[in-house]
Amino acid sequence: MQETDRRRFIHRCAWCAAGAGLFGSQTWAREGVEVGEQSKFAKLVPAEELERNAQQQYKQMLEQAASKNALGPANHPQVIRLRHIAQKIIPYSHEWNPRAKQWQWEVNLIGSAQINAFCMPGGKIAFFYGILKQLELTDDEVAMVMGHEIAHALREHARERMGKSAATQGLTRLGGAIVAGVFGISPQITDLVAREGANLLTLKFSREDETEADLVGMELAARAGYNPQAGVTLWQKMTAANKNAPPQWMSTHPSGEARIKEIEANLPKVLPLYQRAQ
Repeated sequence: MQETDRRRFIHRCAWCAAGAGLFGSQTWAREGVEVGEQSKFAKLVPAEELERNAQQQYKQMLEQAASKNALGPANHPQVIRLRHIAQKIIPYSHEWNPRAKQWQWEVNLIGSAQINAFCMPGGKIAFFYGILKQLELTDDEVAMVMGHEIAHALREHARERMGKSAATQGLTRLGGAIVAGVFGISPQITDLVAREGANLLTLKFSREDETEADLVGMELAARAGYNPQAGVTLWQKMTAANKNAPPQWMSTHPSGEARIKEIEANLPKVLPLYQRAQ
């Protein structure tokens, strides 16, 4: 073997050894935010049942809004704007939840002065006109709000809350019935979804859920080409609009100041994603 060939062989073996280490004892680091695994409580509630319930509620909400001439038409500039932003964000949702590929996504605008927006299980998104008008949101800020709400659906926070409710109510003692609830649909779990599902439109999440949605939403927006730094200005506006809100220790949600600090701490993880998307 010539000297040049011998060196190439040694170099190639060293590279293979390094690769074996990467695929063996080490793992590839994921680029983006870190929020951990989804709660196992979510598995206590059938996703299909919850999404079907959400679809029914969403449809009823749209019908009620339409009856009051409060449903934004498809040619409304803000509806066009919201749907365009959603189209850019949704492709990046699949990594967070494979079920999102089959969701029938919808985006609608409700003519209400409320500062509110949500995404129900199954990808049913609604923005209230008040959040766009009163906060004068930029596209980047809208993407942060939308990403946040989509993150709640992707991380199945509503399903998790119902699962915890099932455990608290002692349904886990049903033995085989609860197993049927995980892999099929048991009457007990179906009843739970029906009862708890009535609150989907006004569901309140925990501080941990809100923080997780902030981070996942920020990453979704960044990958879609929206500046994640808008999360800071968004919560500055939200804080100003809620000057009389209770302090963090008296609320179920993180304060605006706490959210801004968390967003700023995670910006280095998502700014490269945004820059590449440009």
